[in-house]
Amino acid sequence: MAETVIVKNLYKKYKMHTSSKQKILDVILPGGYGEDFYALQNISLNANRGDVIGLVGVNGSGKSTLSNIIAGVVPPTSGTVQVEGKTSIIAIQSGLDNQLTGRENIELKCLMLGFKKKEIQGMEQDIIDFADLGKFIDQPVKKYSSGMKSRLGFSISVTVDPDILIVDEALSVGDQAFAEKSKNKMFEFKDRGKTIFFVSHSMGQIKEFCDKAVWLEYGEIKAVGPVGEVIPEYEKFLKKYKKMTKEEQKKFREEVMRKQSGLATV
Repeated sequence: MAETVIVKNLYKKYKMHTSSKQKILDVILPGGYGEDFYALQNISLNANRGDVIGLVGVNGSGKSTLSNIIAGVVPPTSGTVQVEGKTSIIAIQSGLDNQLTGRENIELKCLMLGFKKKEIQGMEQDIIDFADLGKFIDQPVKKYSSGMKSRLGFSISVTVDPDILIVDEALSVGDQAFAEKSKNKMFEFKDRGKTIFFVSHSMGQIKEFCDKAVWLEYGEIKAVGPVGEVIPEYEKFLKKYKKMTKEEQKKFREEVMRKQSGLATV
């Protein structure tokens, strides 16, 4: 089976700043300035053609960071990401320009993806029809609700027909009818053998749609494997975490923060 995404020993480090002065020092000093924060540490995973992989984890675990690195939006600090084919990411904000209209955003995003004007003209009506925004398509995106932005971003991303599709919480907003239409489109992609990464806090959606799962816990891979094996263990963790006292939760968060600062390892 052909590998489409190969991630090896991936790290993503940020600097934590508490003032504008620290940001300036971080730029001018050779070693940078500020406290280290590892959003991702030693991530390695492979995806094959036809894989539908759910990325799960509590907020702050690195799901969106990993998605953006695979999509080429954010560079890694170290490690390698090899991608075979065209990648498209769908997130709630979708990288839209709030000052432009929906129609102008379609042209801009497609140009950035390498399409020529004639090709964009051929796709434009399909994108507009799928997004179902009516007269809002010619209004500035700053007037859109988060659901409308998600619909436009999703419509652009699926119409350009990528080889690798990354969906980051894009089905968590908007109306039920569009969510159902989007889900059907993703099932169509799945049947066509596309590689799909699906980020969601909805375990129901993960179980319904994904074959494999990657459980991220504060920047590290906790488990990877079939959905039927990983998700039950993740749900046990969530149940256990919710039963912790406030003091126990605080202690847990402090421990993982030390790990993400590079001060402790397991």
